[in-house]
Amino acid sequence: MKVGRVAIITRGRYAGKKPNDTGSKAHPFAYAVVAGIERYPLKVTRRMGKKTVEKRSRIKPFIKVVNYNHLMPTRYTLELEGLKGSVTNDTFKEVSQREDAKKTVKKALEDRYTSGKNRWFFTPLRTFCFSSYNTWAHADR
Repeated sequence: MKVGRVAIITRGRYAGKKPNDTGSKAHPFAYAVVAGIERYPLKVTRRMGKKTVEKRSRIKPFIKVVNYNHLMPTRYTLELEGLKGSVTNDTFKEVSQREDAKKTVKKALEDRYTSGKNRWFFTPLRTFCFSSYNTWAHADR
């Protein structure tokens, strides 16, 4: 998978989240260092005040090393120039580096969200289920 490719995590705590592959190679298995959104921004309307809009536009990011078996790549890419040097394999060696990387990811994603670019990336996935024919299908509510 190339750097900047958007994928969907299919297993574990972050299943259903949309990470962005930032790339790396040091583990004995095929993997990707990904950064994504753990908590998506809430809906904002015109009637809301400036403070409310700012509070509801907050994003909680995550940074993780994920095995390729647990990623489903999409056709979308996301170019975030600010993340090039901040999320690497060395990020996971110390907690302070990881926190700094999360802060830079949060800033980059919030800037992208407030500018109105890539709106599909900032919405959570709808409920999907795996059908018996091995195809993704939308679950009726």
